[in-house]
Amino acid sequence: MAKPRILLADDHPELLSALRGLLEDGLGEVVGMVTDGQPLIDAAIRLEPDIIILDISMPTMNGLDATRTLQTAVPQSKVIVLTVHREPVYVTLAFKAGARGYLLKRTSLYTELPQALVQVLAGYRYLGHGVGEREAWERAEGENLSARMS
Repeated sequence: MAKPRILLADDHPELLSALRGLLEDGLGEVVGMVTDGQPLIDAAIRLEPDIIILDISMPTMNGLDATRTLQTAVPQSKVIVLTVHREPVYVTLAFKAGARGYLLKRTSLYTELPQALVQVLAGYRYLGHGVGEREAWERAEGENLSARMS
């Protein structure tokens, strides 16, 4: 199986470099890195990645607005949100915008990010450890996050 093509978006260049190193160590091929939402849209259209890993907090266009736009611009690309926002409202907004995964930056990326990639590529949703009120969110949404996406 070919390695997934991954596009990264975060306004912290140091984090982008660290993520690139982690992902290219056997998890995937990083095809691009951007620091803002609008360049993310342009890069996604040009590169057509399998996975887009993005932050919510970015200048010009935030990650939630970018995720909504990406659903139309590159519907085959799957979005994983990687953020510091652990509050359930952000999780709900991200999944409603079209995200397939939601992880916190403060969790162990070396164990969680690989799991999230596998689950999202297989058609499942992934909600990372430490995200606030996971069970309450699942009840409110009426589904189990490990359920296969149709």
